[in-house]
Amino acid sequence: MRKIVIPLLFMATVIHAQGPYSEFVDPFIGTGGHGHTFPGTTMPFGMVQLSPDTRLEGWDGCSGYHHDDREIYGFSHTHLSGTGVADYCDILVSPMSGQASFDRDQYKSAFRHETEVAEPGYYKVLLDDDKIQAEMTVTPRTGLHRYQYQKPGDRHLILDLRHRDAVLESNIEVVNATRITGMRRSSSWAADQVIFFVLEFSEPVARWSVHHHGKEDPNRTGPVFGQDLAARLTFNESGQPLLVRVGLSHVSVDGALRNLEAECPDLNFEGTRDKALTSWNQELSKIQVLGDDRDDLTNFYSALYHCMIHPNIASDVDGRYRGMDKEIHFTKGFTYYTVFSLWDTYRALHPLLTIIDQNRTRDFIRTMLLQFEQSGRLPVWELASNETNCMIGYHAVSVMWDALQKRIGGIDEEQVLEAMVQTAKADVFGLDAYTQKGYLEIEDESESVSKTMEYAYDDWCIAQLAKNCVTRMF
Repeated sequence: MRKIVIPLLFMATVIHAQGPYSEFVDPFIGTGGHGHTFPGTTMPFGMVQLSPDTRLEGWDGCSGYHHDDREIYGFSHTHLSGTGVADYCDILVSPMSGQASFDRDQYKSAFRHETEVAEPGYYKVLLDDDKIQAEMTVTPRTGLHRYQYQKPGDRHLILDLRHRDAVLESNIEVVNATRITGMRRSSSWAADQVIFFVLEFSEPVARWSVHHHGKEDPNRTGPVFGQDLAARLTFNESGQPLLVRVGLSHVSVDGALRNLEAECPDLNFEGTRDKALTSWNQELSKIQVLGDDRDDLTNFYSALYHCMIHPNIASDVDGRYRGMDKEIHFTKGFTYYTVFSLWDTYRALHPLLTIIDQNRTRDFIRTMLLQFEQSGRLPVWELASNETNCMIGYHAVSVMWDALQKRIGGIDEEQVLEAMVQTAKADVFGLDAYTQKGYLEIEDESESVSKTMEYAYDDWCIAQLAKNCVTRMF
């Protein structure tokens, strides 16, 4: 593995040269102000981002969490980091003691930052209202919860599929006393996002109730369908912690179950946490910084950590994924990704990854080519196999040209060039007028100057690849 060593300062004492690098990561950085990051647990570029949700709406609630808040609604399994539009926060789980409720104003809990712990691959907090210690860790496609209930009496979990964005359709099925499955299809920034899930528990559910169509249905068996679904799961009193493992899939319940069985086959919380931490240290070690100022090291490795959250794995362990055409496909020996925030990332993030993560860069480009095949355009700002068309330009071409000129192999240059040219010729966002005149006027398109500059740069990238291809032909 290629490593880069950066001397941060001329120093008399070296604090850090060989790790553990995770020691210098603070996931709380960016959770205040307008940072829009989340403190919860995820794996490098993982499908699952398991984190507390403290805010339901508003620009500073894009990640689901804000450091100014003092109440947690629960813990959901998908989050966006650093974006300017809200989405995700799917499949919310919230623990309760005593009298359980489907009302989010009842199942939410106060918390204090003094009881929060966040590190790569691990998150912990005390929910003050019911004195429940919540811990969580992850694998790439699964989440593992551990709840220690400190009050006597029944222990409850609320599974709320109504949380945050608009639900188009959903279902819940209590399969047996230790397994619940379901699906949620929603619309927000991504107009049509689909997620499937499997929840399994360390002990059997004693009683349950499904909320649907404005009523409660105790001990309901069989699937329940609707747009307003939640479930209350009650476990008998016990001094032992309750563990919950959750598998996700964009394809099917069977896919979520396969992901769960492959990546989290048991309820070994500490073992799963250790594997997550090891993975993060391996990724962070790609850049070794020498320095004598702990704050500088923390700033650097926390920023590097945030560079490794998105894009996210979007294919299952068997290679299946949901494409831009909404059909289910198989990858051919690589991982399909999502969350291509290309206007934000083409300048610096992707050039960095071409140096320290060439294998994933190759898979990113293969993913983009599939998205072109299924939609007719390279991604602009793709989210959950939806094109949001956020921001301007078509900067997938910049990412592709950068990777090719750095000689990242395994990429079909002619296929890339065809995708680039067809994307540049699409009759959208003023491209027709730009192609005819070589520039845009305000009468042609809003943001005419900015778009002219972005299009010109992207076209330059296309021209460089075309020149290379022609040179090799002759």
